[in-house]
Amino acid sequence: MNEKIKVGFIGAGNMGSAIMKGILGCELAQNTEVFAFDPDAAKVAALAEAGVKACASGREVMQNAKYVFLAVKPQMFEQVLEQISSGTTKETVFVSIAAGITADYIRSKTIPEAKVILVMPNTPLLLGAGASALAKAEPTSEEEFRTVCKIFDSCGISAQLPENKMKEIIAVNGSSPAFIYLFAKAFVEYASQEGISEDVSLPLFAQSLIGSAKMLTDSGYSVDELIKMVSSPGGTTLAGLDELYKGKLEETVQKCCAACTRRAYELSK
Repeated sequence: MNEKIKVGFIGAGNMGSAIMKGILGCELAQNTEVFAFDPDAAKVAALAEAGVKACASGREVMQNAKYVFLAVKPQMFEQVLEQISSGTTKETVFVSIAAGITADYIRSKTIPEAKVILVMPNTPLLLGAGASALAKAEPTSEEEFRTVCKIFDSCGISAQLPENKMKEIIAVNGSSPAFIYLFAKAFVEYASQEGISEDVSLPLFAQSLIGSAKMLTDSGYSVDELIKMVSSPGGTTLAGLDELYKGKLEETVQKCCAACTRRAYELSK
């Protein structure tokens, strides 16, 4: 019989809770034990029915788990790592889901040989539709990295990146939902100005996003080919695209992403 994978969470907020539910709601649950601590004990208690085992402290999580998810806000990292550093062993695998936190920083607060996996998830993970970028820092093994990838695959999809690209990817999958929501807001507001209620326009636009995303991933056509498929000569789509080109939409998006990345470097520890 295979030994159970022991996974611990320090922090049971939205992201941490979503990952725990993902683990316990799929085939991983059969071979995984999940432990969690949060200063707000009610958050962990709410997960007990799903099979999460409550811990009284971060140190207790460290005693029980090999894979330790640091699911706290970046400003809490120093305090949390100082509290758990004495429980770190060469077998511990830290999984950080905080923007700007580096493997070197985690090692500086725990042990020099600490194994670290950096993850940039996004909020659709809350619905099991996340897109998570992961980077393996030495001396984490391939088997350990694959185990963590499977965990994030349980609540969406995952992709591997080099450690030195984890700040650049934030704009693409971590922050991009907010940019997409702003884009959606403009369409819904336009519809409202034209006398079409949000109850009608939002579901239609949201489904258009879902369908367009499926076309991007599953149709086999390039982005330019997909644009052309919707754009009949002299038609409505081209008239709208002309305005987007005049407004330099692509250039604005590039600037948006660059600003996001600059801020990630400013916040980096």
